[in-house]
Amino acid sequence: MGSYNSEIADEVPPYLRVYKDGTVERLLGTEVTPAAFDSKTGVSSKDIIVIPEAGVTARLYRPNLVTKTQRLPLLVYFHGGAFCISSPSDPKYHNCLNLLVAEAKIIAVSVDYRLVPEHPLPAAYEDSWAVLKWVASHISGEGSEDWLRECVDFSKVFLAGDSAGANLSHHMAIRAGYADPPRIGGLKLRGTIMIHPYFWGEDPIGIEAKDPVRKGMVDKWWQFVCPSGKGCDDPLINPFVDGGAESLSRLACDFIIIFVAQNDILADRGRRYYEFLAKSKWQGKAEMVETPGEDHVFHIFNPCSDKARMLIKRCASFINQV
Repeated sequence: MGSYNSEIADEVPPYLRVYKDGTVERLLGTEVTPAAFDSKTGVSSKDIIVIPEAGVTARLYRPNLVTKTQRLPLLVYFHGGAFCISSPSDPKYHNCLNLLVAEAKIIAVSVDYRLVPEHPLPAAYEDSWAVLKWVASHISGEGSEDWLRECVDFSKVFLAGDSAGANLSHHMAIRAGYADPPRIGGLKLRGTIMIHPYFWGEDPIGIEAKDPVRKGMVDKWWQFVCPSGKGCDDPLINPFVDGGAESLSRLACDFIIIFVAQNDILADRGRRYYEFLAKSKWQGKAEMVETPGEDHVFHIFNPCSDKARMLIKRCASFINQV
C-alpha cells in the first residue's frame, strides 16, 4: 500500500484517508482480478476502454458457447462503494457478475466510473451516462464492440447496481426518461434492478432515528463525496426533494425490482422508494424483495450463502421473465 508521511486531512472510515499532500489511501476495494475465462461459471470477460479521454473503462461478460445466431438480454451494471472505492475488477464484484451472467444467460457491461475524491461528483453520473450512450451506439451495428453487436437483444436492456450503483441506476433511468425521445440513442430500457439502494436524507426515518451512530456515519460518507452545500438532501442522494418524487413518473423502464436487507441502515430508504413509486404516475410495475437477517450488500461479501444465491436467482428470473 506504500508509506504516507503527510498528515491526514480527512478520514472516511472504513473507506479511505486523504492526506494533506493530496494522496488518497483507499482501505477497501483495492484488490484486482484480471478479466478472463472463469471455469466455475463458464463465463468469459474482457476489459475495454469506453471514453479514452477520461480513462473510463468497462468490463464485459458473456456466457460460454454463445453463437452468432443467439441474441441475449443486456445488463448494464454499476458497482457500489459509496462512490469512492471499488471497481469492476474488484474480486467481489467480478465474482458476483460471473455468477449472475451464468445464472441469467445474459451479456453484461460492468461500468468502471471515476471515483471521488479525485473525480468529484457528478463525474460518476456523467461517466455512467456516457457508457449508456456508447452501448446504444451498437444498436445500428456500427459500435466498436463485437460482443454487443453480435450477441445482444437490444429490446431487452436492463440497468442494475447495488448501493451507490443502485443510486446510479435510478438516476440513469430518470435521465433517460427526460431525454427526447425518452430513450438513449434509441436504447429502450426494459427494467431496473436496485439492490440495497444508497438513498439518504437529512431527517431520519425508521431505524435511522433509533441509531444515531450509524446515521451520523452515513451522513459523513455523503458529505465527503458530495460537499454541495445541500447536505443529505441533495437530490443526488435524496430522490424525494426538489420535485424528485414527481419525477419518478419519468422513469424510462417498464419494470423495477428493489431489494432491501432487514438489518441495513439504508433499508427504510429502499422501502420508501418503493412506496413513493407505487403512488407515482409511473406506468410500470414495481416489486420489493426483503432479505431477513442480513445487512448491506451481504451477497457481495458472502456470495456462496443460501440467501445470496437466492438473490442472484431472483435477479436472473426478473431479467428473463419481464
